[in-house]
Amino acid sequence: MLLLAAETSASANLQSFHVAPWAWALFVLGLGVLLLLDLFVLHKDAHVISVREAAVTSAMWVALGVSFTFVIWFWLGGTAASQYITGYIIEKSLSVDNVFVWAVIFGYFSVPKQYQHRVLFWGIFGALALRAIFVFTGVALLSRFEWLMFVFGAFLVYTGLKVAKGGDHEIHPENNPLLKLVRRIIPVSADYDGQKLFTRSGARRLATPLFIVLVLIEATDVVFAVDSVPAILAISRDQFIVFSSNALAILGLRSLYFLLASAEDKLVHLNKGLGLILGFVGIKMLASHWYHLPTLWSLLFIAVVLTVTVIWSLQSAKKQEVESR
Repeated sequence: MLLLAAETSASANLQSFHVAPWAWALFVLGLGVLLLLDLFVLHKDAHVISVREAAVTSAMWVALGVSFTFVIWFWLGGTAASQYITGYIIEKSLSVDNVFVWAVIFGYFSVPKQYQHRVLFWGIFGALALRAIFVFTGVALLSRFEWLMFVFGAFLVYTGLKVAKGGDHEIHPENNPLLKLVRRIIPVSADYDGQKLFTRSGARRLATPLFIVLVLIEATDVVFAVDSVPAILAISRDQFIVFSSNALAILGLRSLYFLLASAEDKLVHLNKGLGLILGFVGIKMLASHWYHLPTLWSLLFIAVVLTVTVIWSLQSAKKQEVESR
């Protein structure tokens, strides 16, 4: 009976939901419309994003991402829906680290707050393209080389241990080799020119420091995608489920940044929770050859870990604040 349950769970995990090309095209078109709406309607003019505005827009993006679960449910069934929402929550939770790194980069380059949303828009646009490459490549590799599950699983366990022990977001942009290469190839102006990524100085066309910031943000997303995409591949191997959960979680990262950038000191134990989640999905992937834990159980575990971590962090931060008075 246990073997039959394992085989049923395994087949569900490896199931392809046969999403038609027109549905892919419609979904990508929808992403494009949302991005254009965000850029040319919601944030047409450069301005400082208030906490209230960030909270409202973040709630809207989360509501959109969660609501898509019901679309998946009615369209592809309950198995697909449970895989989607689990992947969405994993990506959303792991993205918090990305948000804090953005704060470090913006602080290092002294990017004016009213220009940060524009560079994040292009950063998210590039991230969607990069994640698509990661997703299609990862699914194709796992389909052809099943033993890569053990490689990905071991990597996630190792990364989980490293994240749980760390929690330090200190980075040194000036030491980034990609940044050094860009500066050698493209001349960079000394000052910002509004929201422009490129400007002119006489007859010369120069990149602004905002373009350098964008390059670093894209580079950090590649690093984080190496963790998050394999984590979602432990939940589902269907390309549409993996990509849609990634994409809709990423769309709300700009609002999440403006909401959480100043809250890092309060989420003091977040790294432990994220490390535990990464380790869990890594072990799940390592064991998947013999037994697949049902997706709903994975979702419950992740939700409990995040809830406990946030409550624990807030209580610890409050205690430290009281003691420091």
